Amino acid sequence: MIYLKKANPEDIEKEWRFVRDMPEDENGLTNAWHGVSREDFEKRTLPEMLAFAEGKGLPEGYVPETFYYLWKDDEIVGEFRIRHYLCESLRTGAGHIGYFIAKPFRGQGLGTEGLRLTLEEAYRIVPEEEIYLRVNLDNPASLHVMLNNGGRIAGQDEGHYFVRIPNRGRTE
Repeated sequence: MIYLKKANPEDIEKEWRFVRDMPEDENGLTNAWHGVSREDFEKRTLPEMLAFAEGKGLPEGYVPETFYYLWKDDEIVGEFRIRHYLCESLRTGAGHIGYFIAKPFRGQGLGTEGLRLTLEEAYRIVPEEEIYLRVNLDNPASLHVMLNNGGRIAGQDEGHYFVRIPNRGRTE
């Protein structure tokens, strides 16, 4: 069974291992907690993630961001983040949603399903009429995930496609 779950203290062991092992930066999704110790994850990282979702303790220029994990049965296979609204740097940059699927689980449709589930959450959170996403030009698999979820390429720069998905929570 594939499902999405917010970061939470009950799943701390699996969340910690997943976050610890995520690369620091892969295809534009950064992980400031790569290599984090179990103790630091419990005392600082997870509380910070949970606070960010409430808009508390945000670094300068950040907006509230909720962390979700994509589960396949009892194993975390991906991380999805929803930035609750756009600031100027997000409007011209990373957008509302960022995600990562662990390498052993790529090519199985989990990115497409994970983004579908994340969009269902985003439709309730995001006030803009479109969900903004960005993908590296050299990441066609992720672009297809976005297009498979109703995305359209709205533009590009030297390194990225900018994808937009109608916010059904605002347009229906």
